[in-house]
Amino acid sequence: MKYSLVSFCLALSFTTFAQQKQVPLLVNKDQNSLLWEVSGNGLTKSTYLFGTFHLMCKNEISFSSQLKTAVQNANSIYLELDMDDPKMMMSGLMMMNMKNGKKLSDLYTAAEYAKLQRFFKDSLNMPFTFFESMKPFLLVAMLYPKMMPCKTVSGVEEELMKIAKLNKKEIKGLETLQQQAAVFDSIPYKEQAKELLKSIDSMKAGKKEFENMLAVYKSQKLSAIEALFSKNEFGMQEHEDILLYNRNKNWVKQLKVIMQAEPVLVAVGAAHLVGNKGLIALLKKEGYKVRPLINK
Repeated sequence: MKYSLVSFCLALSFTTFAQQKQVPLLVNKDQNSLLWEVSGNGLTKSTYLFGTFHLMCKNEISFSSQLKTAVQNANSIYLELDMDDPKMMMSGLMMMNMKNGKKLSDLYTAAEYAKLQRFFKDSLNMPFTFFESMKPFLLVAMLYPKMMPCKTVSGVEEELMKIAKLNKKEIKGLETLQQQAAVFDSIPYKEQAKELLKSIDSMKAGKKEFENMLAVYKSQKLSAIEALFSKNEFGMQEHEDILLYNRNKNWVKQLKVIMQAEPVLVAVGAAHLVGNKGLIALLKKEGYKVRPLINK
């Protein structure tokens, strides 16, 4: 295999960076933290876990000095998806649609379908034709900005990427878009359609639930986060294996290899951290030392 002078210099600079010492971070006195350190079990350097919230008012998103240091300590940042991949947006548009030519009109009665059309036209001011073939759960996600008290929204991952880029850290993904699309295809479209209609019919209650979710996330109390996401009203309980636990197991398999190669920061939805099938518990079962860090 041939190497250019440029690739040799890049490899050399990576080696030099990898040899830099990590800055030690302060351990939290209790379990209430969204930032965790993974060490031991043969690792020469610590890896970090950080629980995110996919959509927030932009002015409410801030990062602790310890999290910023964790970014500096890591060689790469792993998100659920490689969100800075320029091909992802184009691929994403293709993955949003249901399989086998299924349309929303196939999933509803005529009256329900008419209600759906009116809502998207009147409340979201969007032509419904664009959404005809879209997976219903993705349309549920589009309702969240309507439940928020601000006009400018962002995601924790999106803002974290800005810090990563300032520190010249590469963004990587634990999953591909194809894998995430398969997760939503595994849940019957009829059930997804029911959740979408339920969300539209209870927007006021949904707004209150969303505010509660955000407050629990900000509290950093993992037991409260676990209790919240196991409630029936979030429509997840029957599909926790598909949405959370199977993915967690797959991620841990990857991380066992990744963490041996380099120290990383893993930033995924906070629900993936908690419970006896969450990333924290699974990594402990694999023999790693996982401890909470101060994140204020």
